[in-house]
Amino acid sequence: MNLRDLRYLIAVADHRHFGRAAEACHVSQPTLSGQIRKLEEMLGVTLFERTNKSVIPTPAADQIVPLARAAVEKADAITSLAQGWRDPFAGSLRLGVIPTLGPYLIPRVLGPLRRDYPELDLVLWEDVTDNLLARLRRHELDAILMATTEDQDDIQSLPLFDEPFLLVLPEAHPLASQTMIREDQLPEVEMLVLADGHCLRDQALAACQQSRAGRADLRATSLEMLLNMVAAGYGCTLAPALVVAGRAVPVPGTVARPLVPGTAGRTVRLAFRETFPRREAVDAMAQTIRSLRLGGY
Repeated sequence: MNLRDLRYLIAVADHRHFGRAAEACHVSQPTLSGQIRKLEEMLGVTLFERTNKSVIPTPAADQIVPLARAAVEKADAITSLAQGWRDPFAGSLRLGVIPTLGPYLIPRVLGPLRRDYPELDLVLWEDVTDNLLARLRRHELDAILMATTEDQDDIQSLPLFDEPFLLVLPEAHPLASQTMIREDQLPEVEMLVLADGHCLRDQALAACQQSRAGRADLRATSLEMLLNMVAAGYGCTLAPALVVAGRAVPVPGTVARPLVPGTAGRTVRLAFRETFPRREAVDAMAQTIRSLRLGGY
């Protein structure tokens, strides 16, 4: 038994499909299938029930896979620790970022990061917060940029900057004539929000003191879609200031109005595992983002 076989086992258990597992492991399907069969023969148990339509882990696999995952994570931690001792600012840093932040922040970070740490290779993964945290705990990511607080003991986070929200509304909306929006005006606005799973959805609804979106039949998965829906007259939305500031021109037909300070916003954080050995690289990333001074707008 070796780490390669354990990685194959984990991949098949995760994907429930030999072809997709082989693709994820960057090997041919016959190679992966053959190694899984050899592993079953060595252990003397069947790990997967195979049919033409499905691959289902057996009860034996249900107990073995968590141990295999732990073994692989420990081995990866040893490799990462050795790399960190050699040079924490060299090699890859796997960074997760939420969709409402990545397109607007990462382009600003790449230049300064490459200038100050030319040997650091940033590997990006965009997803919603819960999925990123799961990947962080599985050692598939080294750190994540998020906008919620994580209270688990195994996760630490560094605050980077506070970002206010702006109300984006159609040009013809009655509130468009105001220079600033008060908190007590938000509950009266028909608010468009992102689909379930995006932390910005909950933050926007909380700011408006609403339990659901104004249009329950709309399920936007990106801020760009929301902004274009506002332009079409379907309602209003709250957008982080970085999103509005990062656009070369506003979405035609919309205006953005600031809220009374302290009304609504989010704190952007850099989260990482408490045991991550390359803490210097995380601190460098945090310092690079803070140096951009994004909190003022």
